[in-house]
Amino acid sequence: MAVLASPVSDRGTRRSLVAAWLAHPQASFYLVLVPAVLLLALGTMMVLSASSVYGYSQFGDSYYFVKRQFVFLVLGGVVCWFLMRCKIETMKVLGWAMLALAFIFQILTYTSLGWGKNGNTNWVELGSSFLRFQPSELAKLALVVWAANVLDRKYPLLKQTKHVLFPFVAVAVLLIGLVVLQQDLGTGLILGGIMIAVLWFVGVRWQVLAGIFSFIGVGVVTLIATSPNRLNRILGFLNQDSDTLGANHQPIKAMFALATGGWWGVGLGASKQKWGGLVEAHNDYVLAIVGEELGLVCILTVLALFLIMGYAGLRIAMRANDRFVQFMAAGITSWFMIQALANIMVVLRMVPVIGVPLPFVSYGGSALLSNMCGVALLLACARQEPGAQVEAAEVAEKPKSFLAFATSGR
Repeated sequence: MAVLASPVSDRGTRRSLVAAWLAHPQASFYLVLVPAVLLLALGTMMVLSASSVYGYSQFGDSYYFVKRQFVFLVLGGVVCWFLMRCKIETMKVLGWAMLALAFIFQILTYTSLGWGKNGNTNWVELGSSFLRFQPSELAKLALVVWAANVLDRKYPLLKQTKHVLFPFVAVAVLLIGLVVLQQDLGTGLILGGIMIAVLWFVGVRWQVLAGIFSFIGVGVVTLIATSPNRLNRILGFLNQDSDTLGANHQPIKAMFALATGGWWGVGLGASKQKWGGLVEAHNDYVLAIVGEELGLVCILTVLALFLIMGYAGLRIAMRANDRFVQFMAAGITSWFMIQALANIMVVLRMVPVIGVPLPFVSYGGSALLSNMCGVALLLACARQEPGAQVEAAEVAEKPKSFLAFATSGR
């Protein structure tokens, strides 16, 4: 007589399998890699779908934007191949180099090389539109890697406020100031969020965090109050039925797209809002097109992928033996999660429009390259986990042992 397995035992078996898989030395590595690859694949597909109409109307080529995106995807893959194999000391040097480049290119946006769009002059153009990039995207990555190095060195002194404020907070505020002066408050808020998150992870006293947060809050309120465009966005968010052709145009069209998509979507490529409703839908509002064409199920899948990546990043930070690796993994994870949350909340009309892309999914060569570099460094951090290092050492020894056996004459 067959014995039926109880639901309780089945659940226990599944939990054991999950626990055994998570105990694998390379589990963190793949928990970062797989979601990143899936998001990049979805992003490339949705950039093609969402930008085809706009690309054809503006440039006579429906594949204009996805071809550019693909070039940066390949370039990012090559850079990632090298970054994910970096040693800790190399990462520290890279942090200083990236910070210096971020400042140099931020300053160049205020020269004749600066290029603006929609009131934001936050691009540098070196001779052609293809060589146009956004230094503030590099600034996000540079701030995280450099901060991990500086705060690691200063860790024993961080109970003293002056060592928190200088150099990290002072440099971060200067970098944020250069971005905000380009009229890009959204990216400035993301950088500010990264700064607060990094300080929280390193264990800075809550009084200091509260003071810095208050300083940022006063600055944001001042910038909003002195800008008619930003003030209109806030007023439009508070009264969502007003200014339907102005501040509320994009948010309303995004809600139409999401409502039309329902659970399963209207089908890939069948969006109606990309035909002029959502202007440049391949950028900040690409998630609305995802919802319209592929439905709520795909949006929930995107959320799940970001949550898995967030869990993996924090797991890497908690398991690492090196403090620099801990701080960098936590900082990169915070960056991805803060920016993804900000974009998703804007699309769902939960916060006013702040104009930040969805990591890995939205169109943008600078953002894509920066995000991929961040993932590569996070994968490099995963390789620093004790279990991963032991396994790597064992794998490295196997060919040597075989060679010794083969040449021993036995």
